[in-house]
Parts: sequence; structure tokens; C-alpha cells
Amino acid sequence: MLISIRHVTSYRYAEPVRYTIQCLRLTPLPFKGQRIVSWEVKAPGEKPALKFTDGFGNPVHVVAINKPHGELMIEAGGIVETEDSNGVVAGIADPIPPRVFLRETPQTRADPAIVDLARSAKQTDTLESLHAISKQVRDRVEYVPGTTDVHTEAAAALADGKGVCQDHAHIFIAACRSLDVPARYVTGYLYLGEDEGAQAHHAWAEAWVDGLGWVGFDVANRICPTDSYVRLASGLDAGYAAPIKGSRRGGSGESLDVAVAVHQQQNSAQQ
Repeated sequence: MLISIRHVTSYRYAEPVRYTIQCLRLTPLPFKGQRIVSWEVKAPGEKPALKFTDGFGNPVHVVAINKPHGELMIEAGGIVETEDSNGVVAGIADPIPPRVFLRETPQTRADPAIVDLARSAKQTDTLESLHAISKQVRDRVEYVPGTTDVHTEAAAALADGKGVCQDHAHIFIAACRSLDVPARYVTGYLYLGEDEGAQAHHAWAEAWVDGLGWVGFDVANRICPTDSYVRLASGLDAGYAAPIKGSRRGGSGESLDVAVAVHQQQNSAQQ
């Protein structure tokens, strides 16, 4: 499938900001099942953006504005060709060993309830265990936007029984790690069809399965990623894989607007 994406993030301030720096993880990587036909990241700055690859293998653009400004617009997009690989992420650049993703973070800490969930779902086969964990997390946490925020921990979301894709991924990751299965957080886009709205900053998880490698689990939608998904970045939790993360000096009254358009591209000539 050819998927066209346009992702625009706009910040506006009631009072001018003196200085802004932003790290952008808005560039998808190619792997078996995902080919980048075209992609561009646009952001203001006094110099060309600094580009590097972080410790998790994610391409990063760093942009800085060192003069007063009342707004900031960041745009990313292009065309990505996808193929259904049953959730298996093969051929992607992985600079660190899977065991690094056993590391616990505050958002993925496994409390006794998460440990119990993982143990009750454990099967003889690792892949079957992961599917069982995914099902249990989704059964116990209803998808309810606005009930959690970017700082909500996995244990709190499970206890409340409400959350969004970020919370489903964090709980799944915490449960996997409690069973000594490496797991990581993933951001990206999801094509829902031309009659549906796009999901900005959609999130899912990947877990390591010996013999298969990294396998994706979209707990919120109860499936493994298909050719409707475009993978952006990964990390230990949502903070490490955040598409946009930065800081500013000065300014007040910040307003944020995010617009994402995800469509199926019909014109093969654009390849």
C-alpha cells in the first residue's frame, strides 16, 4: 500500500519566546515491509537542522530558534510504501541489543497488578504469551480519550481501567519486561480509511521473540500492525520515542494544534 502523510504541528504563544530548541523524531526508517518513497521534515531555524541518530536508532533533527518568535510550525510528510509482514519488523537498523529493552522506566514500572496480569497470561510459547497479554490489557483498559496524560504511569492506567493507546502500550511493555521479554514503545501513523480521521501520534509496542525478532502489538486495536501502519520511532517509553520534544525560554500562553492527514496514495507514478 502507498500511504501519503502530512503532519503539521503548530505552537502559538501569547507572548514572544526568546529561544526554542526541538528534537524531532519524525523520519521513518525503511525495513522489510516499509519503504520510504519520499519524505521531508520542515522546521524554522537560523541554521540547517542538526541531524543525528540517537541511541535507539531513530533519525533525529534538532532545530533551534535564537530570536523572539510568536509561533512555531513543524511539518513532516511524504509517501511510504507498506506491506503486511504480520507485525514482524525485520531488517531495521538496531544499534543496541534487545536486552536493553528490559530496562524499567517510571512509566513502564510493573506493580503487583501488572505482574499478576503477565503471569496469568503466560503460555509455554512466547508469542502466544504476548498475544494473551495484549488481549488482557485491552480487556481491562477501556479506550477513553482524556482520562490520562503524557505522564501517566502504566500501573495507574491499569488500576483506573481507562486510557489511550499510549497507556495500552506502556502496560503491555511493563508486563512483558516482568516476564523477562524485551519490549519497546513505538510511534507512528495509522491509515483508517478515507472515511475515517487519522490518528496523530498513534502508539503501539514491539516485543522480542527469539527466532522472529521484533514483533509489533497494537493493543488498542487488538491486532499486530499491518500495511495500514507507518512506523516512526521507538524507545523505552513514550518520552524516549516522542515525535517532538523540546524546551523554550520565555513566552507564555502556549497553544498547540496538531493536524495529521493520512491517505492511500493511488498514483503509482509518484514512486
